[in-house]
Amino acid sequence: MAHKIIAERCNACGECEVECPNEAISPKGQVFWIDPTKCKDCVGTFDAPQCVDICKSNCIVPA
Repeated sequence: MAHKIIAERCNACGECEVECPNEAISPKGQVFWIDPTKCKDCVGTFDAPQCVDICKSNCIVPA
């Protein structure tokens, strides 16, 4: 299952983009978005999705 970013909550800090081991997060307009074809929920790399753990805006949710 991939994750998605709720644009209205995203403050575009960019911390999630740096933490993503699959390079699934990138800027889109004034916020960030997660490419569902690249997002693997950090399975095999971490115990939990790193973007969710790092997001202070709580804008990253399961898709």
